[in-house]
Amino acid sequence: MIKPVKHILVCGSFRASGAPQGVCAKKGSHDLLAYLETELADRGMGEVTVTATGCLKACDRGPILAVYPANIWYGGVGGEDEIDAILDAMGTDSVAEELVLK
Repeated sequence: MIKPVKHILVCGSFRASGAPQGVCAKKGSHDLLAYLETELADRGMGEVTVTATGCLKACDRGPILAVYPANIWYGGVGGEDEIDAILDAMGTDSVAEELVLK
């Protein structure tokens, strides 16, 4: 296994307590995974790994994506346009400021 250079965490709203799924899942965060994987491959960004996570505890601003190791958290990632902005920024080692959680 090759360790990723960057890691995108996608809030999947999974909760160990069995509580109902949160906002990110209800707003379609799981649907973002396939698009992310396809776009990363198309852009030649094989050094980036995508993982669905448990609840990232920012439900009021979801869907949430967190990019590591930079520790940049993006909110309101609702579709392809937001994903494209984030991946464009990652490709130039910059940040999609309009989506950053503050």
